[in-house]
Amino acid sequence: MAESSSTLLSLLGQRCPRCHRGPLFLHSAFSPSKFMEMPAKCPVCGQVYEPEPGFYWGAMYISFAFSTAIMLVTGFVVYHLLHDPAVWVYVTSVAVVTVLLAPLSLRYSRTLMLYLFGGTGYDPRYAQAPHRAASGTNHD
Repeated sequence: MAESSSTLLSLLGQRCPRCHRGPLFLHSAFSPSKFMEMPAKCPVCGQVYEPEPGFYWGAMYISFAFSTAIMLVTGFVVYHLLHDPAVWVYVTSVAVVTVLLAPLSLRYSRTLMLYLFGGTGYDPRYAQAPHRAASGTNHD
């Protein structure tokens, strides 16, 4: 994703909250065992991605809200498309869709947690200066 000053676009693209350029995750969301791996800091601006130990425990609440929304929407869609089928159809549909969307739900819950409670925001100085992290001048 190209650099953007839009916080919403950077959040959706899972980019660093400070420079909007560095990736938040090391691997694709479709990598079954590595989809949650994050670098310790932004490779572009040096922003630390875990401001304090256990920071992402709070993301569980966001993930719970995402999962609840996924289940409700799936149940609503099944109800209307299949005209109120048997209970096992609801259970199976909700379970399959929730499991399939779990990697995205978990990644976006971490991203949202960092954007909302990480204590940093977009700073155009870091977006324009290439590789400030390597120079050691990023200790804000």
